[in-house]
Amino acid sequence: MNLQESQDLHNSVRISARRFEESPFISRYDNPEMIRGVYAGRFHAMYDGEKSDRLYWKLRREALIFDTPERPIEISGPDAAALLDRVLSRRVKPLQEGRGLYAIACTPLGGVFMDGILFKLSSNRYWYVQADGAFETWLVAHCGGLDVKISDPQSRVIQIQGPASQDIMHAASNGSINEGMRYFQTGFHELGGQRLFVSRTGFTGELGYEIYCFGAETDHLALWDHLMKVGEPFGMEFSSSKAMTMRRIEAGILGNKTDMDMTMTPFEAGLGTFVDMTKEDFVGRAALEGSSRHRILLGVTCADTVPTSGTEILRDGRSVGHVRAGVMSPTLGCGIGYARFHCADSWAGSDVELRFADGRIASAKVVEPPFFDREKNIPRGHDRVTPDCPDASGGKESACE
Repeated sequence: MNLQESQDLHNSVRISARRFEESPFISRYDNPEMIRGVYAGRFHAMYDGEKSDRLYWKLRREALIFDTPERPIEISGPDAAALLDRVLSRRVKPLQEGRGLYAIACTPLGGVFMDGILFKLSSNRYWYVQADGAFETWLVAHCGGLDVKISDPQSRVIQIQGPASQDIMHAASNGSINEGMRYFQTGFHELGGQRLFVSRTGFTGELGYEIYCFGAETDHLALWDHLMKVGEPFGMEFSSSKAMTMRRIEAGILGNKTDMDMTMTPFEAGLGTFVDMTKEDFVGRAALEGSSRHRILLGVTCADTVPTSGTEILRDGRSVGHVRAGVMSPTLGCGIGYARFHCADSWAGSDVELRFADGRIASAKVVEPPFFDREKNIPRGHDRVTPDCPDASGGKESACE
């Protein structure tokens, strides 16, 4: 799961590690304070003993490097695009080589099964960078009658995120990566003498890049050392996923199986833009045809405390929903979270109450995510203003008032 709340850091158990993948970079940042989670069958650092607010502001003002657990799945062969068009809710065939797009896979009942980024590496070769869940098995189950190969390229993903990321990647690639690389553009680049796949994407809502390794072909430690050496003059540091989670919720980025799941359609999750109902057919289309277009997953802001997973939402004393995930927003100076409501209504702008497990009641306001930068000008590189680090009184921008 993708929960990153404070109680998760004290609710850990020891488990057998044999069925989960260890990171090839782990020796470069492991320490006794680290708490790791499992996502897409891979270990990742959830908490590293760091001061999350300090790294949050480094992410917003300089750069962080993350060892992330998303899992690329390769779909190749003459019918690769046909299979992807069968299972994804967006048209795949128009996607050009060197580009990526966000795409959702639905269940036959119209619920969100998987979300991720689809990249076209060559004419009949795609990578779908999946979130948490069994997407490889899902593809196999739907590939009947098609000439296609589904495989795991054993690619580990590094994200370099923050306003300094472009300068870092320019230096790391000896100049081949520059401002001409657009948002969601991809390419093969040499980093420290190794050929790697790079995309201008990320999971933070900041300007950033993702670097995809090639299993045993990649010298992972040499790559890590190269990136850290190049990034040091720009202030780049390693971070667990805590700072990333704070920023991705602010940015309105949803976590599969955490914020949305199979009981929620893309329309209900606010992702209707990524469903092309003009496609002839795809898994879930028939169910979505007559489904509600109203959103039931929104945001809440709370000036007094941080919303937490499972917290009940009340309006006029009546239970109307619950919080899916929550964090403190240093930029806004208040608690924020995703809220799932029991039914569709005119929720945005309304005042509600949060009832916590211990009985506490706090006032909150319902908003439409993202919580700021609605036009995604920051990750697109259109907004290069380095934000001030506010004091405890809160940030300059506020969706909490």
